[in-house]
Amino acid sequence: MRAPLPESSPAAEYPVAILAGGLATRLGPLTAAQPKALVEVAGEPFLAHQLRLLRAAGLERVVICAGHLGEMIRDRFGDGRRHGVRLEYSFDGPRLLGTGGALIRARPLLGGACFVLYGDSYLPIDYRAVGQAFRAAGTAGLMTVFENRDAYDRSNVWFADGRIRVYDKQHRLPAMRHIDYGLGVLRTEALDGWPEGEPVDLAAIYQRLIACGALAGHPVGERFYEIGSPAGLRDLERLLGAAPRPPA
Repeated sequence: MRAPLPESSPAAEYPVAILAGGLATRLGPLTAAQPKALVEVAGEPFLAHQLRLLRAAGLERVVICAGHLGEMIRDRFGDGRRHGVRLEYSFDGPRLLGTGGALIRARPLLGGACFVLYGDSYLPIDYRAVGQAFRAAGTAGLMTVFENRDAYDRSNVWFADGRIRVYDKQHRLPAMRHIDYGLGVLRTEALDGWPEGEPVDLAAIYQRLIACGALAGHPVGERFYEIGSPAGLRDLERLLGAAPRPPA
């Protein structure tokens, strides 16, 4: 039986909130009748691959922030025991709340701080190192960033001197060489003052933290993988050893 993690380990302290509530319209028929978390990748639902990465890092408490067809995730994965994790669920309700609104809804399950992982991101990195960087920074939030230079998607972060200077997915600046990697850490106090039950974008929460100098950055060197697009799905299937899907 696996020994428990020491209490001093960030991996033992922070649950992981997986933002799995989007409509995933770019995947077309693959998500017409199922959420993105259940899209098959290399013979398994995508969420199974995410949970395997988290379990290997010692991250065993996971909160699924679900929206569109989210009950299907709970029906498939249950309490997570079969995957070696403890799963809990927070549902948007009758209206989609966006990435930030979903976190606000899930706050009672998240304790004082949590990892925040996009529901379509597969990130083969050292999660414990990210947790340690967050603790060392002493800020309300931390965003992992990758020096993308528009290689895999459009760069959207100006990162310098360990801080996120600008994060904007709409307006480009010449200094933006990095991209939001898909994993953050937040103290739940960062959600104070935001409306409950209303749509909120996580980007807006990050931008408020940037404005008061409270969002640290942690650079990573491993490229990100995602299933938010058909091309991204094919890349991940190559990584995981499956024959890639034909172009859509």
